[in-house]
Amino acid sequence: HAGRPGPSGPAHGMPGDLLVATGQPGLAMIEYEASLHISPNRFHALAGAAHAALLSGDKAKARTYYAQLVVVAKHADPDVAPITEAKAFLATD
Repeated sequence: HAGRPGPSGPAHGMPGDLLVATGQPGLAMIEYEASLHISPNRFHALAGAAHAALLSGDKAKARTYYAQLVVVAKHADPDVAPITEAKAFLATD
């Protein structure tokens, strides 16, 4: 039906956001990774997974997701918060 909106995105991203907001980044990682399995390279899921990994203390996984995010967003506005966060993290170490 032309008037019916399509899905806004994989359903796993929303619980991931909620889990990060409630201080459960480890559980959020599970949701974001499920979302990325369904929809690879989705900006919001990559940003969420990277941030959740960082909050969980998994710097290696955070680096992987932030690097993917920068590649996916190479033509995006560089001042968007997840991109600036990614670039700042990747500039360390």
